[in-house]
Amino acid sequence: MSRRDVLNGIFADTTRELAAANFSKEADGGRVLAGPVRTMGLALDRMDQEARELREALKSGERVVELDPELIDGSFVRDRLDGEVPATDDIVRSIEENGQEVPILVRQHPDLEGRYQVAYGHRRLRAVRLLGRKVRAVVRPLSDNELVVAQGIENTARKDLSYIERAVFALSLETHGFGRDLIMQALSTDKTELSKLLSVAKGIPGSLVKAIGAAPSMGRRRWMDIAEKITDPKAMEVARNAIHRPEFEALGSDERFMMVLAEVSKKPQREQTISEWKPNGGKVAAKIKDTGRAYTLSLKTAEADEGFGAYLTKRLDDLYADWQANRKSKQE
Repeated sequence: MSRRDVLNGIFADTTRELAAANFSKEADGGRVLAGPVRTMGLALDRMDQEARELREALKSGERVVELDPELIDGSFVRDRLDGEVPATDDIVRSIEENGQEVPILVRQHPDLEGRYQVAYGHRRLRAVRLLGRKVRAVVRPLSDNELVVAQGIENTARKDLSYIERAVFALSLETHGFGRDLIMQALSTDKTELSKLLSVAKGIPGSLVKAIGAAPSMGRRRWMDIAEKITDPKAMEVARNAIHRPEFEALGSDERFMMVLAEVSKKPQREQTISEWKPNGGKVAAKIKDTGRAYTLSLKTAEADEGFGAYLTKRLDDLYADWQANRKSKQE
């Protein structure tokens, strides 16, 4: 088998898998599979296939080489909102103790001679760079399409992106001009779920998503809650104010999400109105305050009009009955 045959084989079956997922709505026994369940099945199948094909690729002559991490750039499409790998991360400890057992996949940089671009293994690359070691890599000629598919499949199969990261990744691929079929391959998902991902990503400004972060515990419905609420410009302003509060940065990503959701879910307070009433030639004046939840009328009388307050109080039942009758006639 030639290297070209191996490379073509790495991505050949994904389209057929996804087409089957789109048109086969029922599993054994007639049970309908939800989108995320189909996605997980596709991801696990692709993980097995990737492992088999990597072994075949190595048998056909591709070698694992050691590269200087400083010569390797990230993918041209960002997928994670939190790209840093702290020294305490499990992957750093694992590589420090056991070495880098799984190589990363890179291609020659399409624009910068002597440099490389990573297709998958971003977290391993950051960990190795943090440890000051060479990175073990397979160098493979990949088109842009093949690179983003490999990048997306690795994220789905190895360490799940959060829902909003998947949504942002999907939108970024669409913005770069990639078609829906290829985006489905990259995310190991189907048409319905992809439409939902894009809807969420388009409904929430990038600046707000970036401020909140990956929010790993938050799924589509909660992100949609925010998206629907901030269609109101006032709610959008509330969200922007929330992310600039001093205490916001100190929170974890999930807590930042919940803070924004709580703020945009509050019913806006009605602006208080204050007015005055004074009859011509009278010695009475009224101050009227309306807060939306309370309506206050305060009378100030003098001389001949001092009894107006008592007169008004006695007529409240009649006034209320008259108001109800007028309201009923308007509704009819």
